[in-house]
Amino acid sequence: MSADQPTSAPAANTGSCALVADIGGTHARFALMLPDRLRPQHNVTLAVADFDDIESAIRAYLNQAPLAQGLWPQKACLALACPTDRDMIRMTNHGWSFSQARLKRDLGFTQLAVINDYAAQAYAIPSLQRHELFNVGGAEALAEYPVALIGPGTGLGIAGLIDDGTGPRVVVSEGGHADFAPSDDREIEILRYLMRDHAHVSIERILSGGGLVRLYQALCEMQGVKAELMTPAEISAAAIGEGAGVCLDAVETFCAILGSVAGNTALTFGARGGVFITGGIVPRMLDLLAASEFRARFEAKGRLHDYMSAIPTQVVIAEQPGLLGAAAALRAM
Repeated sequence: MSADQPTSAPAANTGSCALVADIGGTHARFALMLPDRLRPQHNVTLAVADFDDIESAIRAYLNQAPLAQGLWPQKACLALACPTDRDMIRMTNHGWSFSQARLKRDLGFTQLAVINDYAAQAYAIPSLQRHELFNVGGAEALAEYPVALIGPGTGLGIAGLIDDGTGPRVVVSEGGHADFAPSDDREIEILRYLMRDHAHVSIERILSGGGLVRLYQALCEMQGVKAELMTPAEISAAAIGEGAGVCLDAVETFCAILGSVAGNTALTFGARGGVFITGGIVPRMLDLLAASEFRARFEAKGRLHDYMSAIPTQVVIAEQPGLLGAAAALRAM
């Protein structure tokens, strides 16, 4: 089925369930919001490559979901890894494209919200429970202040979340493309290494999966060692397994720089409500993060050291936070 081919919507009762989704370059995660549940239910992950378009994937999920007889979701919130500010959506990492208005019509929704996937990560924060967070220092969060998110993954997401009393409001930024600012002589050498290939060395060039590989390669050259590993997963596994060597040095440097950038993000947003680390990289190396200079570098802001030391930093280890955030966004709307 093509997104350009109109299909008739199923006959729908006026139902109180809603569809939520978190769709990236590889996986499309779906769930239902039910009236008697606070969290998404019936979570299913589908492979994006198995479907020609988003409508086919949605129908495939709903056809297997335990919907009540004759019931079809009337509302939906889709979190997508791409810009979402126009009617025509084009996914960044694969070929899906669709019109929001047409998808809403063809699927028979009365309300369809399409949001950025990192906005969904931000919306999820107030819903997280203590066991879904890994604390890395600081005092208690101040509820009336903004929170900030920073998420190393394929790229680097940076966002803020503010509640003005009428509900949560998310500020999604392009902060990952800000300039990398070295903090010591060795990081200056790392910057020089990266400048050979990149006219603009952004934070994302380091704090991402590809960035961890670049750090490892830079440190190998600086230490006169052959760079043999090619993926962030290999480097992280070697750092954890060997407990020494260039891989551990690369991960520790990654964590230290993450601390500096997370601290800068906290200052920018005034995030006395806390800083949350998201993404797929950091939750795999929690012990290394806790033992690293992450927190010391987070607090090392000169005269504002005391201000920074009170701000909690926590890693999001919840399963499917994107679905939680899509559900929270739908409620907020």
